[in-house]
Amino acid sequence: MTVQEATAIAQESLDNQFSLESIPVNYVEEIETVIAGMAEEQKVKFGHSPEAGYRWKFKYGTVDVFIQLTGTTDDDYFTVWSSVLPLPANNELKLMRLLLEMNWTSTFEARYAIVDNRVVILSSRTVADLSPVEISRSITIVATLADESDEPLTEEFGIK
Repeated sequence: MTVQEATAIAQESLDNQFSLESIPVNYVEEIETVIAGMAEEQKVKFGHSPEAGYRWKFKYGTVDVFIQLTGTTDDDYFTVWSSVLPLPANNELKLMRLLLEMNWTSTFEARYAIVDNRVVILSSRTVADLSPVEISRSITIVATLADESDEPLTEEFGIK
């Protein structure tokens, strides 16, 4: 074996041992780190149950942001959502068109949806290959878009 071959084998072994991909992500800690930097007055509600997994709620600007982590296996889900408008609303046809257009032009990895008679903005994906950067980005996008859109949507479409 040549020196170059031995060096390549040793380097590959080191890469495998110290690869960032091989270090498991502690999803709960990552989520709590992001929330700590965003939550107003550091007020956060947290809950955990075997059925629902982990749940957080915190205030960001004018909205409440919710996070659910159903578990830590590849098949579990990480979901972030925030309500921006109660339904029914004024001129719902115009509202639905606007939401669909915004889904295409301005929501990044998030999207508008309707849940329990509320317009929400949400981001959801499986935990498989979920990185700390994606956790931070999803929470930030949903919180920011919700905070920026709730008041204009309520002003234009809210029932007074």
